[in-house]
Amino acid sequence: MTRRHVFFAAVLLVLLALPLFLDKYALGIFVMIFFYAYVGQSWNVLTGYTGHISLGHALYIGIGAYATTFLAQTFGITPWIGMLVGGIAAVLIALFLGFLGFRFGIRGVYFVIMTIAFAEITRLIVSHVEALGSFSGIFVDFNPSFWNFQFRGNLPYYYISLGFMLASLVAVHLIEISKLGRFMVAIREDEEAAQALGVDTFRCNMFAIAISAFMTSLAGAFYANYIYYLHPNSLFGMALSIELILRPIVGGLGTLFGPVIGSFILTPLSEISRAYFSKGGLEGLHLILYGILAILVVLFMPKGIIVYVKRALHPILGTTNAE
Repeated sequence: MTRRHVFFAAVLLVLLALPLFLDKYALGIFVMIFFYAYVGQSWNVLTGYTGHISLGHALYIGIGAYATTFLAQTFGITPWIGMLVGGIAAVLIALFLGFLGFRFGIRGVYFVIMTIAFAEITRLIVSHVEALGSFSGIFVDFNPSFWNFQFRGNLPYYYISLGFMLASLVAVHLIEISKLGRFMVAIREDEEAAQALGVDTFRCNMFAIAISAFMTSLAGAFYANYIYYLHPNSLFGMALSIELILRPIVGGLGTLFGPVIGSFILTPLSEISRAYFSKGGLEGLHLILYGILAILVVLFMPKGIIVYVKRALHPILGTTNAE
């Protein structure tokens, strides 16, 4: 076993034992750290590895949340199954969006606008569907049980969200070392050159957006049964999309651990500053801190904070490849 394996095993043991030393509030912060690390990783699959920027990824969180909740409250289907149905629905929509974008050569800012438009169209549709709560949203019935994906206290959500984050790390690592992952990186670096070398760029892009959408929609099912309230403006809105993309950007876009590092930095900052400023009637000021931090990272750390983390861990891991 290498020093790297020992290090990551030690980190995992610390995370597993950490709830023994946390109060309810701190436990809730860690739930959101793992949650945003997971959704940031899901977005990273598309944008970080292929270079196609999506600013409408909240679309897939909303699909997962609403599909899971609707199936549970209307047909009594457990969210553990409902999240898979929501994932399939998200994949179908993502493939349609991807077909329009990748088949017809929509790139850059035009692809960005299309992803925003899809999220906004879905938000408007959901806002006018009575069965989905319309403009008022949906309150999720609280019936705590494993079958209902609902629990008393934050401890079960801590371990479930930790499991989501770890599963995303494993999944993305497997993608990285696969032929698909190498093709995705080639597309990010120069799509025309990759295509000239025989890479089926359309197929790879479609795989990337489908995987990203499916992973993100699963987070929606978790979110619905953690927050217990769904509203189209919050679940399909730009604010949530910005929240989830900032983690990988700050941590390190296109890297395995970038979204995790970004979430461990930004999520506590967000939660603590939001609680602090709201007491003084300064709601929303935490977003200014977000903006300042994002500007500083872009100016002085364009490759993300992971570069400095790698340097700091070099004496421990014996390698600069901390990803």
